[in-house]
Amino acid sequence: MPAQYYPVLLTLGIAAAVGAVLLLLSHLLSTLGGNQTGGYIKRTTYESGMPLLDRSHKRISIAFFLVAIDFIVFDLEAAFLYPWALVLKRGGWELFAAVMVFVFLILVGYAYIWLKGGLDLGPLREQRRRPRGLTFGGRLPAVPPAKAQV
Repeated sequence: MPAQYYPVLLTLGIAAAVGAVLLLLSHLLSTLGGNQTGGYIKRTTYESGMPLLDRSHKRISIAFFLVAIDFIVFDLEAAFLYPWALVLKRGGWELFAAVMVFVFLILVGYAYIWLKGGLDLGPLREQRRRPRGLTFGGRLPAVPPAKAQV
């Protein structure tokens, strides 16, 4: 192993040792300090001097997590496009064609998610297909009376 990596390995070793010592010290102090679990009142959520009126752990729709995953996937494409942009002049048309294929595949993936409804966050009743001519309230839209044909 080259000698130039020794300072980096030494720094990583010291950081790991300090982290392990701090975790061990914290664990020992908590066990030696006695039973500090407290009761029900101590475990309740307390914010800004007022007790909460509602549950603190609410269920979140899975759609938000799916959109977050989609964002991460499509955001990673920028990590690949920046290096290509730096060497595009040296790479020539072959590299340009490779970048265009990559962008095309990203757009195909985006279109797939869009068509599957992965970007729709509205309630289910708004996402369902409604018959033509019906509004959200279920009433027929106001249509002006047709002119009498003579």
